[in-house]
Amino acid sequence: MYKKITIVIIIFLTVSINMNAQDSTRYNPLTPAEKRVIINKGTEAPFTGAYYQLDEKGVYRCKRCNTPLYRSDDKFDAHCGWPSFDDEIEGAVLRVPDADGHRTEIVCAKCGAHLGHVFEGEHFTRKNTRHCVNSISLVFEPAKLPGDSAANKKPR
Repeated sequence: MYKKITIVIIIFLTVSINMNAQDSTRYNPLTPAEKRVIINKGTEAPFTGAYYQLDEKGVYRCKRCNTPLYRSDDKFDAHCGWPSFDDEIEGAVLRVPDADGHRTEIVCAKCGAHLGHVFEGEHFTRKNTRHCVNSISLVFEPAKLPGDSAANKKPR
């Protein structure tokens, strides 16, 4: 019984995400390369993304809808070729069974943009989780500098 309910929920979420993915009028315009990854669930080549080795303080937002997804404090170098995070901003990222049946896809909870995949059990960090994210799915917002009016506010 619980298995059937879980399957129904997954189907509902997948349909909802796909419906949101089709409505591009309320989201940021995307280049063909961004659409290939964000809408069509592609993958950018490893070691090529703008944020793979970025080591600045700030917040990573969804390229499609600007939702804050990850904090730089949760970013680490997994030497895999893509930005890696061991935690997401609460409620910002959904986990969906991947079409390949083996991995878990991660998508923006607000707009359904494909971000990448999440892996557990690799022991890279204490949290034992790795969100492997395409740089092309993200926009980086640097932390405010001391003296800025919002310098001490934690992004939500």
